[in-house]
Amino acid sequence: MNKNVGGIDRTARLVIGPVLVLVGVAGYAGLLGLAFGPLPQALTSVLVFLVGTILLVTGLVQKCPLNRILGFDTYGQQKPGVSEEQTVANRK
Repeated sequence: MNKNVGGIDRTARLVIGPVLVLVGVAGYAGLLGLAFGPLPQALTSVLVFLVGTILLVTGLVQKCPLNRILGFDTYGQQKPGVSEEQTVANRK
């Protein structure tokens, strides 16, 4: 799989991911109340932790399967001197 995460997308993942990991750990330890509706505290904390971990890993490796499925490529936008026509031609 080619890299498809870059620019602001990558920066956001590398900032939000660790924050969610810490919030998930703090929620599981009982330091934060994360219970949401019918979901218990532990389950919500684990879900927040997993989302944070996924964001952190995809930001680090610059590859996201969901971006690939949806056709998003924020990595290609940061290459200087490459026109949209060349980028489209490379995708085919």
